[in-house]
Amino acid sequence: MNATNLAKGNKEKANAYFVKEIMDALPHELLFRVYDFAITHCQRHDVEKTNRAISELINALNFDDTQTRELSTSLLQLYQFAQEQVRRGNFDMAMKILTGLRDTWQELFDTLFNSLPAAKAN
Repeated sequence: MNATNLAKGNKEKANAYFVKEIMDALPHELLFRVYDFAITHCQRHDVEKTNRAISELINALNFDDTQTRELSTSLLQLYQFAQEQVRRGNFDMAMKILTGLRDTWQELFDTLFNSLPAAKAN
């Protein structure tokens, strides 16, 4: 097998692994992956990829449920502000917002999962 075919085979295996990982992920794990992607590309000053990730976060908001509408509206405003900061080249501000939101979600899910009866038994 030549080097090109070997590299192609490795890439296909990596892609298959990545697809399986995404398909098996819980919703909150996917949320963290999108935040991590946005933060990483914000650090790299990649406007397109950062805005694409923030757009995914926006698309995940739920405005239909009355219990989540207010939170979704507030998050939408923060995401839009972060997108504007990225477009203006103010990556530090956008990264601060994204990192703060990711950390807040992490604390929420840690608290939630640690309060479940099954988590206490372990």
